[in-house]
Amino acid sequence: MRSLIDIADLTVEEIDGLIATAEDIIKDPDKYAEKCRRKKLATLFYEPSTRTRLSFESAMIELGGSVIGFSEAQSSSASKGESVADTARVISCFADIIAMRHPMEGAPRVAAMNASIPVINAGDGGHNHPTQTLTDLLTIKREKGRLSHMTVGCCGDLKFGRTVHSLLEAMSRYEGVDFVLISPEELKVPEHVRTDILNAGRVKYRETESLQEAMPELDILYMTRVQRERFISEADYVRLKDTYILTPDKLETAKKDLSILHPLPRVNEISVAIDKDPRACYFRQVMNGKFIRMALIMKLLEVE
Repeated sequence: MRSLIDIADLTVEEIDGLIATAEDIIKDPDKYAEKCRRKKLATLFYEPSTRTRLSFESAMIELGGSVIGFSEAQSSSASKGESVADTARVISCFADIIAMRHPMEGAPRVAAMNASIPVINAGDGGHNHPTQTLTDLLTIKREKGRLSHMTVGCCGDLKFGRTVHSLLEAMSRYEGVDFVLISPEELKVPEHVRTDILNAGRVKYRETESLQEAMPELDILYMTRVQRERFISEADYVRLKDTYILTPDKLETAKKDLSILHPLPRVNEISVAIDKDPRACYFRQVMNGKFIRMALIMKLLEVE
């Protein structure tokens, strides 16, 4: 039995395999319609979520399975003080696989250590979000036809953005990927990401505060929101939240085949005027999330 807690739990070959399965699902969804018949997914979401929770649920339903769970901590026994470990043991009696989002870093790993069924980390604090990264990788592969030899710009909140940390970890394992890290000083990539991922992997990267200066060289622009819920000081949030807003004029120097990704939800960091630009991939990215989660659920349930 296997769980997915960190994107590093998967080898590059396994990631490529999941992407290949997802692409096959896109081509022939009917082939997969009964693959998880009589299987149950439990979605344990201690933090608000729209895309991730509904993506998991629709993925399981499209595989012919069913879904149980809760969408906020207040509607679970956590409100009575039940531990994550005990919840995992209990849910193992009812379901075949768990998808868990939790505000505390490491909570899904605790769940996996105590559950007797696979656990998927659907986001833990500012730490990791492996299925968003799989979504991002499938999107890049479908848009570019490859996952190697490109320049990726990550823009916005690189300090608290768990999606960015996971993406850096995954893409640093592909050949010839360079990163441009675009953020204000206060929201730069944490030292542990710089040390453990970028420097350890001898990845080529540079940091800048200027989106305009970086734009012409980018093949991928990965935008993120400045996350109010991760700030201790409301004043710091207000001061930094509008630092980077992508508008049509900022794309004038961009490559014609730039791909713009965003894990969503967006607040105002991408102007709605860009939504009709063919380079805007973020709603296609949402759809890709369902397909890659279908592939992952089958892999962890060992469904042929």
